[in-house]
Amino acid sequence: MTDGRSRLSAALRAAFNPIDIAWLAALRVLFGLAMAFSMVRFIAYGWIDRFFVAPAFHFKYWGFAWVEPLSGAGMHQLFWALAALGLCVALGVCFRLSALLFALGFAYLQLIDVTTYLNHYYLATLLSLLLALSPAGRAYSVDVWLRPGRALEHVPAGVLWLFRFQVGLVYTCAGLAKATPDWLLHAQPLRIWLNARGDMPLLGPLLTQPFAAPVMSWAGFLFDATIAWWLLSRRTRPWAFAAVIAFHVLTRALFPIGMFPVIMVLGALVFFSPSWPRRLLAFARSAIASPASRPPAERSSAPTRGQLAIAGIALAYCALQLALPLRTFAYGPGVSWHEQGMRWSWRVMVREKNGSVTFIVRDKRSGRSLHVSPSRYLTALQEREMSGQPDLILQLAHHIRADFAARLHGDVEVRVDALVSLNGRRMRALIDPNVDLSAIRDGLAPASWITAAPAEPPPRIRPI
Repeated sequence: MTDGRSRLSAALRAAFNPIDIAWLAALRVLFGLAMAFSMVRFIAYGWIDRFFVAPAFHFKYWGFAWVEPLSGAGMHQLFWALAALGLCVALGVCFRLSALLFALGFAYLQLIDVTTYLNHYYLATLLSLLLALSPAGRAYSVDVWLRPGRALEHVPAGVLWLFRFQVGLVYTCAGLAKATPDWLLHAQPLRIWLNARGDMPLLGPLLTQPFAAPVMSWAGFLFDATIAWWLLSRRTRPWAFAAVIAFHVLTRALFPIGMFPVIMVLGALVFFSPSWPRRLLAFARSAIASPASRPPAERSSAPTRGQLAIAGIALAYCALQLALPLRTFAYGPGVSWHEQGMRWSWRVMVREKNGSVTFIVRDKRSGRSLHVSPSRYLTALQEREMSGQPDLILQLAHHIRADFAARLHGDVEVRVDALVSLNGRRMRALIDPNVDLSAIRDGLAPASWITAAPAEPPPRIRPI
């Protein structure tokens, strides 16, 4: 027991040992600029209207049904405000408030509609929250320029550990999610995607070769599962970072995955020495660069109550981030089919689903039935996302029930004919067609109304 307490005390002292703050300031600048660019990108491409204003119905996250979008003008103003806040984060202007407002505003955007969920938006939300809670604005910022007495040269080492944990978790979970027969033995869904890129200049003919998909599937699995560990080693870090850049440049060229490559490349910088920005400046502009900051001698005093509380909160955050991906095992195999535990677990690019969904509404009084297309309520993007996700099908079924019950002034049943193809397999029923979905309530328990995942392997798809 004494040895355990001693090791815990040593770990806490190490977590609060000071390191150079330069890495955190650089991350703040780069992340803030990337987020500001992302917001302007949404405005320029007309995505605000497409994703948030045009839909008449929005899919809700479990427990967040109360979140509603602003008006059309309000949504546009919010994006401009978030772009400005991103710049404020980068410059360190009223940093703590700017970063917190950005984190809350960006999280609000993600909660408006489940069909806009992307892994890198979730990661950006977490990173913005971690930055808001850190002292990232107390070096190389407008705040420090205005109030020099607030400047810091060092931060606790635990802050760096926390960012490394978050970025490393994304890569590792993405790799482990690919440890499936579909990905490693059948090269699916990568084979489908590469065959669709056969008309790509230069690389197109190579991508459709029989060996391309298996080789790239294994390369993607090995990269994701191990890259964080290569980045942690000082000896292999430069080569690993070069691999990070090459990997994300290639994936960005092949697939429309938005800002994800940019965010992951920036995130990988946290694995470098805390003083890397000073050293980079010294290399590029030695005449004006300041010398690398030297941390004071390590402190050996026992951790204070405040430090213990901070460490406890950080550990609770890490435990939550581990629990969310691990929860997939509570729902049994076939997560790519039933989708329970899919979100927030970094299962990046592991499934290709195509579906056809028709709702059957039956008036309980007359016994008459009517077939209803989802396009009556959804945009094309929403319908495409909904067709392969059972909880979204359930949400729309409840909405249809409420709509028809009001129209018919009576109670109705809603069943669904949902045919879905997973990774190129033949289409089959995703949901039991005999279940009245309007009587089902969504929750955290395994859903018995979702059919079992297909047991047969995906077919070998040849390029056209």
